[in-house]
Amino acid sequence: MNTTSLRNHQVFDISIDTHQQGGSRWFDDDGRPKRTGTVWTASAHIITAVIGSGVLSLAWAIGQLGWIAGPAVMFLFSFVTCYTSTLLSACYRSGDPITGKRNYTYMDAVRSNLGGVKVKICGFVQYLNLFGVAVGYTIASSISMMAIKRSNCFHKSGGKNPCRMNANPYMIGFGIAEILLSQIPGFDQLQWLSLVAAVMSFTYSSIGLGLGIGKVIENGKISGSLTGISIGTVTQTQKIWKSFQALGDIAFAYSFSMILVEIQDTIKSPPSEAKTMKKATLISVVVTTLFYMFCGCFGYAAFGDMSPGNLLTGFGFYNPYWLLDIANAAIVIHLVGAYQVYCQPLYAFIEKEAAQRFPDSEFITKDIKIPIPGFRPFNLNLFRMIWRTLFVVLTTVVSMLLPFFNDIAGLLGALGFWPLTVYFPVEMYIVQKKIPKWSTRWLCLQILSVACLIITIAAAAGSVAGIVGDLKSIKPFQTSY
Repeated sequence: MNTTSLRNHQVFDISIDTHQQGGSRWFDDDGRPKRTGTVWTASAHIITAVIGSGVLSLAWAIGQLGWIAGPAVMFLFSFVTCYTSTLLSACYRSGDPITGKRNYTYMDAVRSNLGGVKVKICGFVQYLNLFGVAVGYTIASSISMMAIKRSNCFHKSGGKNPCRMNANPYMIGFGIAEILLSQIPGFDQLQWLSLVAAVMSFTYSSIGLGLGIGKVIENGKISGSLTGISIGTVTQTQKIWKSFQALGDIAFAYSFSMILVEIQDTIKSPPSEAKTMKKATLISVVVTTLFYMFCGCFGYAAFGDMSPGNLLTGFGFYNPYWLLDIANAAIVIHLVGAYQVYCQPLYAFIEKEAAQRFPDSEFITKDIKIPIPGFRPFNLNLFRMIWRTLFVVLTTVVSMLLPFFNDIAGLLGALGFWPLTVYFPVEMYIVQKKIPKWSTRWLCLQILSVACLIITIAAAAGSVAGIVGDLKSIKPFQTSY
């Protein structure tokens, strides 16, 4: 059996005493190998997932909303995400928070607490969103790779050459890298990749922030207005749609709930996993919100109505070109890691389903040990290799068809925010804690859910309007920047 299958289908015959005593030296209470994750590794996983390419569109998003609504909406999303994530972390174990049955994935938690058709709806939304994130990250990485080449081209020509180039080779290159990395079996073996990616995310966010501050000092004034982009620069209708899309972009910047349970399943205990996860979530959301506020606000202060959709690649900045190159290289390295962190739950789900349906198939369950001098043998699984390769190929092809980063980010943020970040965590928490219907707490949770649903619908509408507009001007597979 492959490593993922072993994690998902461990036979619980280690001994009954092991389970009753809360595990042994080598195994946890469910018979699986001892988990080693801490508040810091969990925070690194979350930061890797959260401070992604979404940070680069925040100056544009604040530009649509203005100095009052922009930061206010960002704080609102951060509060809602932090609060609902603590609700979700309480659902990792069913029943008792210390000895209850573990839920290994987001869908397992929904199955244990809600059951029925909601499990299928949750699975569809979660995995569609994960697929969409993979597409979004492929687009964003190709734009950053091209930005490196373009900034050098601008520098050599003194800004006279428009330096247009095709995005497809860069998307294909990113896809090849992801095919190789996708062979890493599971989350527990991704800690090093998460830590590298987290460092990279801080690197390019810091450079974006520094360039924004430098531009404000150079201008000698703070650009922008209280109400956002002015009518005249855009029409009244465009202003409304773009404001809605900005909500989606900010939601996308905070989308990590769909992988929270999988990250929580890497944490050791005691203390209880929920307690550690609440700390990790708070640390991560506070850190990312500070970065988001600085990057978004200084980007808007630097460029005002002209804030680009992607701060480091929209060429709001031209110099110093070498610093832009470092920032965009950091984005690419980060997205290579973030892609894997996001896709692991989808990989695990398909492989688990395949192993359950065809338990006797050697193609699905057999590992081929490949010796590597100086390292442990690598377990190659043919099914894992072929299915994950096909998945990466599909995301790369879709990226070439729809290379609109800002609109795709807004749509993904909208589609994932309400169901995965708000609705399911709220409903599961109500069941887990047996909160009485129509009680004050129940009503407050439902009001929160309905308010977020309205925001989601508005954001989705704005993003769809943006995609429709872009499709009129761009031909599939022929995108150049």
